[in-house]
Parts: sequence; C-alpha cells; structure tokens
Amino acid sequence: MCGRHLPLLGQSQPERADAARNRQKIIDVAFQMLAERGADQLSLDEVARAACVGVGTVYRRFGDRAGLVWALIDEREQRFQASFLSGPPPVGPGAPPADRIRAFLRGLVDRIVDQHDLFLLVEKGSPEARFAGPYRVYYTHLAVLLAQARPETDNHYLADALLAAANAHLVRHQREERGMTVEAIKDGLSELSDAVTRPAPSARGHAASG
Repeated sequence: MCGRHLPLLGQSQPERADAARNRQKIIDVAFQMLAERGADQLSLDEVARAACVGVGTVYRRFGDRAGLVWALIDEREQRFQASFLSGPPPVGPGAPPADRIRAFLRGLVDRIVDQHDLFLLVEKGSPEARFAGPYRVYYTHLAVLLAQARPETDNHYLADALLAAANAHLVRHQREERGMTVEAIKDGLSELSDAVTRPAPSARGHAASG
C-alpha cells in the first residue's frame, strides 16, 4: 500500500532507495501505533523514535501529522481519485456534470466514513496541510464540473462550499449527535448539489424560449 504516493498536484516522487525504505518503515510503525493506541495518540516524534529514524527525517518527509495521515490512507485514496477521474459514469467521465458532482459527493461521504478517524486527524492539522493534498484534487475536480454545469457562477467558491458540507467533523456530528444515517447524509448532499447545479430561472426561461 504505502510504497506508492497519492496522485496529488505538486507532489514529488522519492529520489533514493534509502529514503523509500525509511518512508516504509515510518508508515509501518504508524499503522502499528494506530492499531494499538488509536488515531488521537499518533505523534510524529513517537513514530520517529519507534521507527529508529531521526525526528527531522519524519518532519522533512511528511511535514506534519496531517501529511503522515495522508500517507496512511494512500491506497484507498488513489482508488477513490481514479473512480472520479477516469472511472465509469456517473462519477467518472461520460455523465452530465451535475450528475457527476452528485455522485462524487456521495462517494466522498463513503470515503470519509471508511477511514473516519484518519480524516478527522487531517482536519485537525494546519490549514496548509488540510487544504493541500487530496483536498486540492477534490476542489479542482468540482470547480471544473461546476464551470460546466453553471458557467455563470463562481465555480471556485461553490467548490469550496460543497466540500465544506462534506467534512469528517460534520459527518461525525450528524451521525453521533443527530442520529443521521450515512444514506441520509448522502441524500442531503445530493439535494444541495442539485440546488447548486440547477440552472437559474432566467437561464431556464431562455433555454425554453430558444
């Protein structure tokens, strides 16, 4: 799983075999610590000590705890990104943009639930880490689809707004405090995406008169 890297914008590939081995060692130790102590107890300093590598090595390699967490969810994240970038419709190419947005958001909820504790950790990280990595891929993907579905709107703002409604802390609150099912959360996001991608009244009227 962890010998590969997320297909993220601006991410460099490993340059040396020893660096790759150190990365794998760090990942293995982090997984073990997660299993033994839980996600909240994950510490880069302790991971470095347990992996017998320098603390500086861990920080240079991953930046902060959020960077390490993204490495832990690498393989599943790659599969998810492949589904909406090149997979079959409706989440992949070939479906109308509004349908793809709806399918993407529903898939994102499943993705978050699948590794909820790790997504919570990412959201607790620095803004630089939280809004880089996979978030940047999600944002870019939604912005492109929104520009196709609603070219008259601010697609960049709407992409952020839709992603704000699909975050790990909110999903946890909805499930644990409000008693919502995962399906209910996905249905709510579908309603939101439909509202966002629905043509404005003037646009519908113009299309009908044409």
